[in-house]
Amino acid sequence: MSEKGTEKYLQPFTFKPKTNPHEEVKFEVNGDGTITGNNVIGFLDNKAENTIIIGAHFDHLGFGGEGSLYRDSMKAIHNGADDNASGISVLLNLAAKLKEKNTNNNYLFMAFSGEEMGLLGSNYFVKNPTINTKKVSYMINMDMVGRMKKDSSLAVYGTGTSPIFKQTLKSHNDSFKLIQQESGVGPSDHTSFYLADIPVLHFFTGQHEDYHKPGDDSEKLNYDGMELISKYIFNIISDLNDNGKLAFRKTKNESESTPRFKVGLGVIPDYMFDGKGMRIDGVSEEKPAQRAGLQKGDIVIKLGNNEVINMMTYMKALAIFKEGDKTKVVVQRKNEKVTTEIQF
Repeated sequence: MSEKGTEKYLQPFTFKPKTNPHEEVKFEVNGDGTITGNNVIGFLDNKAENTIIIGAHFDHLGFGGEGSLYRDSMKAIHNGADDNASGISVLLNLAAKLKEKNTNNNYLFMAFSGEEMGLLGSNYFVKNPTINTKKVSYMINMDMVGRMKKDSSLAVYGTGTSPIFKQTLKSHNDSFKLIQQESGVGPSDHTSFYLADIPVLHFFTGQHEDYHKPGDDSEKLNYDGMELISKYIFNIISDLNDNGKLAFRKTKNESESTPRFKVGLGVIPDYMFDGKGMRIDGVSEEKPAQRAGLQKGDIVIKLGNNEVINMMTYMKALAIFKEGDKTKVVVQRKNEKVTTEIQF
C-alpha cells in the first residue's frame, strides 16, 4: 500500500469552525482560530486505468459537545464503535481482501476526518484530490455498519447513481433484507463524491439508541454482520472488476425538495423502516416527543392534519410548525392508535 496523501499517508486540511449555523465552513490555509484535520489515504496501485475509492470516516465526538445526544452533566467519552469504527474496520478488511485480487482497477482507501462537522474531509479531498478523479470508476462508503439487526436489514444509498448497481446488488445478495435508496445525497461522505459526478454506494445498518452517546461501544457490535457486509462488498467489487469505468447517473436529489423546518420532535427516525409512517428509533431527553409521551417503536402516522406515509411526508408535515405551536400527533403503538397533543 503506497502513500497517497500530501504528507505521506496524511492529507491535512485546516478550517475555521462554524460560528453561524447557516454559514458554510470555509477552509483556511492559515490564520488564528483554525482547526487541522487529517484524511488518511493509502493506494493499492495495480497499474490500471481506473480507480475505485473505498472510504469511511474515523472522527467522532470525543467528550461529546455539539452533536451529542448525551444529556448528563458528567463528561463521558463517546467512543463511536458503530459510528464509525465499524466502517473503518470493514475498510481495513477490504484492503486486506483486495491485495493482488481484482486487479483491473486500482484502489484508493480513505479514512476521512471532519465528517461529524459537515463532511469536511471528503469535501476537501474532492476539491483537492491526490489522484485524477476523472479516472475514478465509483466510490464505496461505509458509515455505521456495525449493528445489523436480527432481520438482517442493510440500507444501501446511491443505488441509482450508476445503471449497473441495482442488478449487481441483487445478484450477490443472499444474506440481507436490502433497503435501497437511489439518491446519491445522504448524511455521510459519499455525498461529496456524488456531487463530483462519481457513482456511489453507501452502506448503513441503521440508527440505534446509542447514536452519538457514550453507549456506542464495542461490545454492542454485530461482528458477524460486519463480516457479511465486507464479503458482500468484496463480491460486488469482484463482479464489477471487468466493467471498466462505470457510467454515472444523476438521481433525484431528495434533499433539494426537503422542507426547511423551524422545529423538531426530538426523535431519532428509524431509517431502516420500510412500512407506512415514520417509526421512532430513539427519543431525546426533554424534547417535545418525550414530553408528549412518545416512545421508541411508535410509528407516527399523522401530524396535525397531515398523513405521514414516509420520511418525506413526515418532514413536510413538520415544516408547517414553528416554536410554541401545539398540534395533535397520532402514532401506531403495537396494535392500537394513540393520539396525543404535542407542543414544539
